[in-house]
Parts: sequence; C-alpha cells; structure tokens
Amino acid sequence: MKNGFRVWDVDTHINPGADVLDKYVDPGFRPRLSELMPYKAAIRSRDGTGDERFIYRFDYMPYERTLGEAEKRPGSRDERQWRGGRRPSAGVEDDRADNRVGDMDIEGADRQFLVPSAWTAVVGHPDVSIEIALIRAFHRHMQVFCGAAPERLKGPIVASTRDVGEAVREFREWGKSKWAVAVMPILSPNDRPVDHPDLEPIWQAAAEHDLAIVNHSFFANPPYFPGYRDMWDNAFLARLCAHPWGAMRFMAGFLAGGVLDRHPILRLAVLECGFGWLPFWVRRMDEQVAYMGRTAKLKLLPSEQFAAGRVFCNIEAHEQEPMYEMVTKALGDGVLMYASDYPHYECWYPNSIDKIMEWSSIGPPERQKLFWGNASRCFKAT
Repeated sequence: MKNGFRVWDVDTHINPGADVLDKYVDPGFRPRLSELMPYKAAIRSRDGTGDERFIYRFDYMPYERTLGEAEKRPGSRDERQWRGGRRPSAGVEDDRADNRVGDMDIEGADRQFLVPSAWTAVVGHPDVSIEIALIRAFHRHMQVFCGAAPERLKGPIVASTRDVGEAVREFREWGKSKWAVAVMPILSPNDRPVDHPDLEPIWQAAAEHDLAIVNHSFFANPPYFPGYRDMWDNAFLARLCAHPWGAMRFMAGFLAGGVLDRHPILRLAVLECGFGWLPFWVRRMDEQVAYMGRTAKLKLLPSEQFAAGRVFCNIEAHEQEPMYEMVTKALGDGVLMYASDYPHYECWYPNSIDKIMEWSSIGPPERQKLFWGNASRCFKAT
C-alpha cells in the first residue's frame, strides 16, 4: 500500500534461468535436456552484483548498428542504463520469491502480475515438443514461486498456438490455481493470426476459467513484432516500434476478429506498449471497420468494447501526466492500469509508484481505479 492506496502492478517480469526451468521439466523430457544446451545464453544479473546467469534464448536479434554509422558493430551492445535508485534483490526473477516480496514491500506494491520473458522465444524453435516442455516447466515453477505469497504474486498461463490441444490441457491443469489470472498466447509462426479459427479452443477455455487475455510484445526474440526485419539493424528503432506495433496489431485482430463478441466474459489487456496511442487507434479501428470491412460480423465496434470495460492497457511513467489526462478524457478512467516494468532497466524501482503519485491532477476515485480497481476488473480474484 502506498499513501493509503492499494497497488496492483500489472507489468513486472519473471525470467527463470535455465537451471531453474530444468528442475521443473517433465521426467520424460529430462533425457532431452542436452538438446537445449545450444540455447543457453549468459547474461548479467540485474541485481547489481554483475553475477553471470544462464537463460534459454532462441533466435536472438542483437540489432548491432548505431544510427548515423554505415556498418554494424558485431558484438556491440545497446546503452541502456538502470533508471531507478536501487537495484532489485537477488533471485527475484529466478526462485527467490521471498526477496521479490521484500522488494514489493519496499516500494509499496500489494500485488504483481509476472510476465515471462526470454525463454518464451522457444516458439522460434522448430520442434514444438520443446516449446511445450518449457511451458509446462514454467507453470510448475509458477506454482511454487507464487505459492510463497499466493495473494500477492499472479501470472499468466502461457498458451501455445502451435499445439492448441496442449494449451487447453494446461488450462485444465492450472486454470483454477491461485496464481493464474490470465492467458498469454504466444503466436508462432509469426504469420499466425490471433483471429484464426484454430485458436477458438483457447478463447473458449479462457472464458470457462474467467481468465483475461494478455498481450506483451518482444523486440529481440520470437515471437517477433510486425516489421522486425525492417529496423535497419538498429536497437533504438526496434525497441521504439516493437511493443506498440505488436499491441496495435494484436488488439485490432482480436477485436475486429470478433473474439470478445463470441466470449463477452473475456477481457483483453495489452502491456508495456505505451498508452498515448490508444485514442487514435480506437477511432481508426472503428473507421476501418466501416470503410474497409473484411472483419468478422461484429456486434460491438472496438470503441464499444472499450466502453463496455473489456479492454485495458497499462501506463508508462515516461509518457507523463498530460498523456494520462488525454487518454482518460477520450476513453474514460476505466481503461488504464498502473505498471512499473520491475525488475527491468526501464523501471524506477524503488520509486516507480512515487513517480505516478506525483501526478497531482488525479483525484482519489480515479487514483483508486488506476492503482487497483481497473486491474481488479481485468484480472479475476483468486
């Protein structure tokens, strides 16, 4: 709690290392772990120790050219810096749920939604059985990790779109668990449309378990964002475009594909994609439904799904207070949710909540919706 307000942080990340995921694979898959060795990548821990840890990474695109230079510099890295005043505690993306809850207490967050990160790029691997194995391992890991603080740590069931039957099986196993409050479909191959009829069992199972549908784009790993090959090999352009473009396409296909019409109990949340584009995109979707057609036969226009309280998006601190005012004036105060991006470099831990609390134009009722109420409508109570 912060300044008398409960806080639901809807965009935080968990990225269990290869050694952690290995512990949770099916016994029958364990003899195949050697097949994953080529995909182990060394990274530096975000906790500030600089310790090396290994994650699973597939088809990583480094984007090695700096704007203004003629050629890329192989092996070079981007220049991102830690934004906050303190680094996260050790193991908060791996298996130290106690440290994660401790960081939440320091910052004032009551609840977090944990978005899986790099390992989901397994959708780029041609062997679907490896994708399913890591998804199942992740769900077992979440059961243990979130079980340390079941009222405070929540996350998505990751749904394979290459093996819909396995995805539905995971719903049956985890759909009533305390931690599962959403579904995160990973679309692969990259031309697999979110509105494809083959995915209908996923939406049906999500509706049966009252789970929100979550989209979170990635920029350097599969499933790639639209236009990922057109970034002139530059990380600035890729990171700039990836999350908004991915969310725009997913939202348009989902809404104009009629998924919410067929399953009105569902909710859609797009995460870590900015939010200032929402009014423009909502009006443009409505216009293109009328002008271009070639959509499902819709009962409600995209703007009407927003008005019905079925579509959500998180804020980002860098877009600042005037952008928040513009979006809420256009779409109402029931759409936007607080998020920090903890423990990634772009968060302001331990002052992410403080930065939004400084937005003086937000009155108490609207503030309650931003920090808690809208997320509580988006994600079911468990």
